[in-house]
This record gives sequence, C-alpha cells and structure tokens, in this order.
Amino acid sequence: MRPFLVVLLTVLAAKAMAASPVQVRDLRIWASPDSTRVVFDLTQPVRYEVFTLSGPDRVVIDLERASLDAGVVPLPQGEGLIRAVRTGAQPGGALRVVLDLSGPVDPKSFLTPPNESYGHRLVIDLASGSRTPRPVVAPHAPTGQRDLVIAVDAGHGGEDPGAIGKAGTREKDVALKVARLLADQINAEPGMRAVLTRSGDYFVPFRNRLKRARDAQADLFVSVHADAFVNRSVRGSSVYVLSSGRASNEAARWLADRENAADLIGGVSLDDKSDVLASVLLDLSQNAVISASREAATKVLSELDRVGDLKKSDVQHASLIVLTSPDIPSMLVETAFISNPQEERKLRDPVQQVRLASAIHAGLRRYFYDNPPPGTRVAQLAALERGRPLRHVVAAGESLTELAGRYAVSVESIQRLNNIAGDALMAGTVIEIPTSSGT
Repeated sequence: MRPFLVVLLTVLAAKAMAASPVQVRDLRIWASPDSTRVVFDLTQPVRYEVFTLSGPDRVVIDLERASLDAGVVPLPQGEGLIRAVRTGAQPGGALRVVLDLSGPVDPKSFLTPPNESYGHRLVIDLASGSRTPRPVVAPHAPTGQRDLVIAVDAGHGGEDPGAIGKAGTREKDVALKVARLLADQINAEPGMRAVLTRSGDYFVPFRNRLKRARDAQADLFVSVHADAFVNRSVRGSSVYVLSSGRASNEAARWLADRENAADLIGGVSLDDKSDVLASVLLDLSQNAVISASREAATKVLSELDRVGDLKKSDVQHASLIVLTSPDIPSMLVETAFISNPQEERKLRDPVQQVRLASAIHAGLRRYFYDNPPPGTRVAQLAALERGRPLRHVVAAGESLTELAGRYAVSVESIQRLNNIAGDALMAGTVIEIPTSSGT
C-alpha cells in the first residue's frame, strides 16, 4: 500500500473514531470505609470533565459525546459517600452524571486502557474532604508491654479481581478469606494484634496500604495473593521480599521529603545532614528492614512447605510497590497458583484456606519469638518460653518498684539478679528482669 494511502486511512479512521459517540456500558460503585470508587465501562476513551458543587454537596462528571441507555444500564444505588446517582443529556451530545453526596469530597479521576477483565474505563475516586484522622496506636499497652502489630494485606479487591482461575475463582476473594483467617489467628495469639488493610471487597491503592500499616505502627507487613501463569501445570507457593534495586529507588523518593524521611530512621532529623549522610542513614535503615524481611519470609516459606508444594525453595526478590515501606519488614505471599486447576480447587477449599493462614501465622510467630522487639509482650513471653531473664532498657523516671509491678515480679528478685540496691535506676541502663520472682 502506498504511504500516502496509509496516512489517509489513518486520518479517516481517527476522524471516524472521534465522530462516533461513546457508549457507557456499565456504571458501578465500590465503597470502602474511607473512600468510594465510581467506574464507568466505556466503548472507547472519552473526553471528560469532573467538578464539585456545594449546597448540597455533589460531584458532576460531563462526558463528551457520550450516552447511557438507562433502560439497559440501570443506575446503581447510593453507597459509601454517594447518596444517589442522576444522569441527564447536555447540549452538544454530552452526558452529565451527578453524584449526590453525604458530604464534601476530594475527587480524583483517570482513564484506564483495556485489560484481561475489562475494556476502557473511567475511574472516579472520592475521598472525604473532612476525613477524621486515623487513631494512632499507643506504643505501650497499659501493662507497659505493647502488643506486636502485624498489617495483613489482602491483595487486589473491588474493581481489581486479580488473577482468575479456569473455574472462575477470583484472586481477590481467596486473598481476603485467607487474610481474614490469618488476622483471626494473629489476634488469638497473646501479645499480637492484626490490622487488615482492607476488610471487604474494595480496592485500596498500593501506597495507601503501606500508609495504613505505618499509621498503625506495624511491626511487619504481609500481603496475601494467589499466583498465575500461562502454563497451567505450574504450581506451588512462593514468598517475595523487596529487591535491592527497588529499595534504592524508594530511598531516593523518600529523601526528596526530608521531614517524612526522618520517621524512617527513628525520628533523626535529616534537615541538617548532607545528601550523602542522609542517604547513608536511610540505606542503613533499609538494609536492616530488608534483612529482617528475608528472615521472616524464610520462616513463612518453610511453614508453607508443610501444607503444599513450593514453586521456589528460596525467598524471592521482586520490585513490588506493596513491599516498599522502608521502615517495616514486608513480604508478599503467593499462596498457590490459581491458574493451576488442582491448586485452584484447593484455594476454594475452606480447610486449605485455614491451613495456609495457619502456616503463615506459624512462620510469623517463629520469627518474632526468635527476634522479639524490646518492650513487647512477646519479648517477655519468649523469655519465659526459654526460661531466661528478659532484658530491659531503663527509661527516664523508671524505678525498680514500677518495673516489678509491670513485669509481675518482686523488687528483691530484680535486685538479686542485677546485684543492685535501692529503688532508683539510671536511664539507659540495661537490666535483666527475672521470668519469675523466684529467679
């Protein structure tokens, strides 16, 4: 074909595309506890405008040269931040969609290209404009020994189904079931508490998952998924931690905001540090976190080996956004291959779901009992389990009487074990706490 004909046909095709109206094939709402997502399924990309109005609060979406047949596409009921949905035709063939709201919102929008599950889509994310801050977890329980906090992340959710098995099993559903079971087992463990990044069928952006873990002051982050591959014979569990290359990229992103980066290295201010020193401090923090992630992931992988096949016998490294929190040990668990028909059936089995959750929990427990963070109840329980004294770093103002009450031992037993007299203690001193008053 001659070049000028190719150009002519390309131009004509583009004009035809521009002239053809966009059809809205579906309109869906996904609500989470603190945000609401609206999704338009479209026949092709669309020009659009989004703006807010008050008195009453509402969001208006104008779609250029678009139409929706209300008889074919029923409007969804109000959910989450949305009380009702209305539509109407505008001059020039535009379609107007009005979202009546329960309060002010901060809307964000984007178009997405087709994928394996959906065609063209317009996504509108609504976040409350008067959001109340999430409560911060107290660093110490009333007894003076805080619980370990484990952030449990169910992969995908809402508009994102994840991988889909041949029998129709959706990764997002399996991940949520296993994550809930894992959270229940963690909560039943003395000295441990779980925080779910999502508790229902809705999507949470990757960095919001990390933020929720950091807001909860999590000691570890574990993301639950199910793997997939074009070859349906591939099977087995695997566990991933962050690759060093991605860690370096994240360090650069965090260093761009010195104030927030200070949180990652124990609150040390970076404002007065050179770029080189700030980078070194953050690298040291990150390397320690990746090392802890790898050790915890190894224990989880060994437990998964007891309940099924392993795809890889070693912990894998990957450049995954959900693993990039520089101050929280993180891992991603691929429970099995949902694309494998035999493993898909197992993933649908409630008994196997419990086994998978139990294996992950057992691995996490082994890691924390081997590496108990100071000041946690697990540190005391681990010391009791080994029959060894518990090490305690004296804080300013602490006395022997106070510590004896906190750890339920006698003042005399602490004095005897540490060869000290009196009640006063010097801040920063490391003393041993007996596991019982008779020690």
